Amino acid sequence: MNLRIGFGYDVHQLVEGRDFWLGGVKIPHKKGALGHSDADVLVHVICDALLGAANLGDIGKHFPDNSKEFKDIDSKLLLGEVVQMLKENNYEIVNIDSTVCLQLPKLAPFINQMKDELAKCINIESDRISIKATTTEKLGFVGNEKGVSAYATVLINKVGVS
Repeated sequence: MNLRIGFGYDVHQLVEGRDFWLGGVKIPHKKGALGHSDADVLVHVICDALLGAANLGDIGKHFPDNSKEFKDIDSKLLLGEVVQMLKENNYEIVNIDSTVCLQLPKLAPFINQMKDELAKCINIESDRISIKATTTEKLGFVGNEKGVSAYATVLINKVGVS
């Protein structure tokens, strides 16, 4: 086995007047994440973690936030491209572990739907994706409902290598 670990972190400001996308799922909320794309912070950290594990750079390198091509794009499309890059470099995804930091809304009712949506996009079983949610106990920008952050760790394996 040729295992590699990758880590991703991202943060987005929360603002009124935007849809709130998380893990490929539209979450009902009065605010949404601000960003060049749909600002799906969970998908972004997974992309970064996968790219990092494969030593392929980061999300900004492949999908720059000043490119009109990626304006308001569905982040699941970016994740699909990242998964394709991994396949082209003979990597398979072993598992994904992620944490979303958000004061409100509570994410427990949406976790399984997000796992299913991501699994479909990545083409792996949903039990290989972990999504945890936490608050910052009303501390900082997340606790004051001004932003959302997320972290992801991934394990990938180089296939065809002994």
